[in-house]
Parts: sequence; structure tokens; C-alpha cells
Amino acid sequence: MRLVVGVSGGSGMPYAESILRALRDLGVESHLVVSSGAKRVMTAEGSGPQLADLTALASFVHDDRDLAAGVASGSFRTDGMLVVPCSAGTLAKIAQGFADNLVARAAHVTLKERRRLVLVLREDPLPRPMLLNMLAAHDAGATVMTASAGFYHAPGSVDELLHFVTARVLDQFGLDVPGFRRWREGEA
Repeated sequence: MRLVVGVSGGSGMPYAESILRALRDLGVESHLVVSSGAKRVMTAEGSGPQLADLTALASFVHDDRDLAAGVASGSFRTDGMLVVPCSAGTLAKIAQGFADNLVARAAHVTLKERRRLVLVLREDPLPRPMLLNMLAAHDAGATVMTASAGFYHAPGSVDELLHFVTARVLDQFGLDVPGFRRWREGEA
């Protein structure tokens, strides 16, 4: 399996790190694209994962300014793409087809090729323009998710909350993350 992982400027870099780690552990080829906004957020948040942490987990890394990268073409076969975190600005670009960087271009290609695109938002509250962009992205074929952990598995740490979101996101690609406790699974 081959997935494109876009990281945009929303707060929540630990989600990106958790997903990249899970993909590596599952043997999934990952093509990482980190936006300039994400790089600024990493620096501003300081204590979370930094660019080197993310790139070390990826199979391949592409420069967000390189609109000629393989992932910018529909002939480059992938099993889909996810954007985590997906900022409001990146959501708007994807929803409206404005592909001025590689994250947005790769997402556009994913939609046009009818591959699975998952956008993981991490922003609240949700103003009307963002809600409209979420609906537009959905109508274009994307799956829109929020980085919202469940609590039925009685998490005891931040890592367990991250694991929950990671497992739910990767469920969208048919990937099973080891150690994920599903609601009432195994009950008769």
C-alpha cells in the first residue's frame, strides 16, 4: 500500500507523527508533504514533533513547493491521501480546487482520480465558511474527520488518545492499527 500524507498548518503535529509511525509499523509506503504553514506551527509549538521527527518516519519526503513531484500527477499510483492536521486554509484550498502547493495539488489529484482522501481537522469552533468548505470537500469525494478521540476505551494517557484518532483515520483505508479497542467488539 502507498499513501500520501499531507501535513498542513493546523495545530496538532502529534497526530501526524502518530499516523506516520503507524504507517511505518504497518509497512505502508508513505509520501510525506509538509506545508510551509506546518513548518511554522512546529516551530511555534516548540515542544511537539519537529520536521526531522516526521521526515524520519516517512518512506519518501517531497518539498511542498515542488508541483512537479510524482504525487502531483494522477499517473503516480497511490491508495489515497490523508491530510493531518488539515488547517482551515488547506481545507478551503482543497474544497475550492486551488492547488498552489503540493499538499493541495496532491489532494486535487487524489479527488480527480477518485482515490480516498481523508482530511483530519483540528480546529474549533467551526465558522460558517469552514462548514461550507467541509461540505464542499465532502461533496467532491473527501472524507472529513475531526481529531476527536473517543473515551469508551478508558484512555490513561495522551498517547492513548492519539492512538484512538490514528486508528480511526487509518480505518478509512482499511488498515488495522494493533492495540485499538473497538466499541463492543467481540461481544455476542
